[in-house]
Amino acid sequence: MHKSKLVAAILDCETDDLTAAARFWSAALGRKPSSSDDFASAKYVSLGSGNEELLLMVQKVPHPSRVHIDIETDNVDAEVARLEALGAKRIEQVKTWWVMEAPTGHRFCVVKPQRDGVMPRDANEWS
Repeated sequence: MHKSKLVAAILDCETDDLTAAARFWSAALGRKPSSSDDFASAKYVSLGSGNEELLLMVQKVPHPSRVHIDIETDNVDAEVARLEALGAKRIEQVKTWWVMEAPTGHRFCVVKPQRDGVMPRDANEWS
């Protein structure tokens, strides 16, 4: 048995100016950027306190802009296998997570738990 849950929406921005992208999305969505982020060198900027139900990040990417989701799990290998059985395919492993592609063509990531390494109590349970 393992658990998984939708954890984050990531605003992929094909830009050289992550500061401007974070400034726009911060103002548009009413979530302040994390004060710990160094915009000049960052690849990611978190928007909000990190305590929201859905985490939100702005990410600098080399591909066309889009939005992707992250699914957190306490067992990355088991969750990837479950999603492959549903028709998803592995695209690339990055550090500890997998970039996947749904049968619909949407990209998403399967990641470890994002809040203190602990899965939320309302996560889905899979066997």
